[in-house]
Amino acid sequence: MRQRKKLHLLVLVLCGGICAGPNMACAQDVRAELPDSASESARAKHGSAADRDVTWRSVPKDVLHDQKGIWLFPAQLAKGHYWLPTLAIAGGTAGLLVADPHVMPYFRDHARNLDDINDVFDSPITTGEVVAVPASLLVAGYVRHDTYQVGTAILAGEAYADSAVVDLVIKAVTRRKRPSDVPAGESFNDTFFSGGKSPFKGSSFPSGHTAGVFSVATVIATRYRNHRWVPWVSYGFATAVSISRVTTLSHFPSDVFLGAALGYTITRYQTLAPR
Repeated sequence: MRQRKKLHLLVLVLCGGICAGPNMACAQDVRAELPDSASESARAKHGSAADRDVTWRSVPKDVLHDQKGIWLFPAQLAKGHYWLPTLAIAGGTAGLLVADPHVMPYFRDHARNLDDINDVFDSPITTGEVVAVPASLLVAGYVRHDTYQVGTAILAGEAYADSAVVDLVIKAVTRRKRPSDVPAGESFNDTFFSGGKSPFKGSSFPSGHTAGVFSVATVIATRYRNHRWVPWVSYGFATAVSISRVTTLSHFPSDVFLGAALGYTITRYQTLAPR
């Protein structure tokens, strides 16, 4: 129980650090000459002039714009673009699909050794931990009247939604059985097209939690890239959540790998693309 409380405290400190750290960095550099407006000042401190502007009113139109670009991505491949990263992701996913049946028995046999950690990273708690990061940024941004920080929180939500749509569509098609649904002693082979009919619960491929947390992490790491520690903390947190999806027997390694790839690429090259 003490271990669980310590891990919960660590997550809260992490959320607070991500929100407060960039603000502290600004306060320590007030002697520098600032741009004309608060938003320009924030860009100068945290990101660059190429960062997207976003408001609550623009979100619905932006999400539709993002989805159009995502689903028309094969047209970019037809033009000869992005073949190298696409092949890398496809190859990595294929390799892990082959390895999944050989790796998962280890985690099933050693699940009890990770009970304390798994309790902190079960599905409902993990969702709350991921949502807490942009929510904390949003509240802190409104309190400080920091439009750049508020915009970062809104973009994190937009990125989460962008990756969630793609994730649910793939889940609905593949209907992969989760590792926890495979009876003890049985093989982890032939898990596709045999899971539940609902993409929200019964489908494992890819990992929605991983796609979501990497979407949020990519927004924060990109928008606050001038602070060297922010990308490390953001992606470190995303990696910890992603690994926990395997140790809790919620997902296969291939599910997590593809989820991370979707979350990062969709956010980096679609959600955050200049408009």
